[in-house]
Amino acid sequence: MPTTDREVRIAQALLNLTQHRTEFDPLELLHDLTAHTVTLLPVQCAGITVLSHDGHNTVYVTASDELCLALEEEQSELGEGPCFDSARNQQPLPVTSLTGPPGTTQWPRFALRAREMGITAVAAVILRLPNRSVGALNLLIAGPPYPTGRDLQLAQSLSDTTATTLALRQQLADKDQVLDQLQIALDSRLVIEQAKGALSVRLGVGMDEAFQRLRAHARSRQQKLTELSAQIIRGDTPAGLHAQTR
Repeated sequence: MPTTDREVRIAQALLNLTQHRTEFDPLELLHDLTAHTVTLLPVQCAGITVLSHDGHNTVYVTASDELCLALEEEQSELGEGPCFDSARNQQPLPVTSLTGPPGTTQWPRFALRAREMGITAVAAVILRLPNRSVGALNLLIAGPPYPTGRDLQLAQSLSDTTATTLALRQQLADKDQVLDQLQIALDSRLVIEQAKGALSVRLGVGMDEAFQRLRAHARSRQQKLTELSAQIIRGDTPAGLHAQTR
């Protein structure tokens, strides 16, 4: 049986999610998960929400682009939405329409805002450790085509690989330490969001382009994304960031 291009890209994505430096930034790993998800599955964008230490609250950590980030923020403001429900209930969400029930009855205000932004369905898989769930990988869909059951199995495999890397590469012994790592990711998100905004203004580019330049520059120099972001917030913009990423 011949190997397909997609199979090769899946193998490369799984390998990438396990190959991070020992002192890697958790937020970078989680963003890689959303990037691979968007590349391999028929979804418009993807994001990650996690549970707080007490398990009662949820908060978004990262998103593949500004569209997903905006919809995650909408859920925070509205107090409703599929991404938060999936993380809170610790249950995967099958592909669910936002153009009619059950999506429009479960999350009426979010469904309206999502449709206005071109998103017509959602799905989610769990970000889980061997003994518990710590959050969810959320899939926002502008289809058709919609993800199949096998597509969602692939998304779960990508999510499981990421959770394993979070636990093993940091030699973490229990769930609380993993949650500590996720808290670091939350703290990093705030710094990176500030840097994206500052870079967008200084270079006259969009927020997505600003983030891509940040990531490309940090990776090419094996620098932590949060360290580079803090540098930019202080007003120091490296010359290499003025170059186009593609």
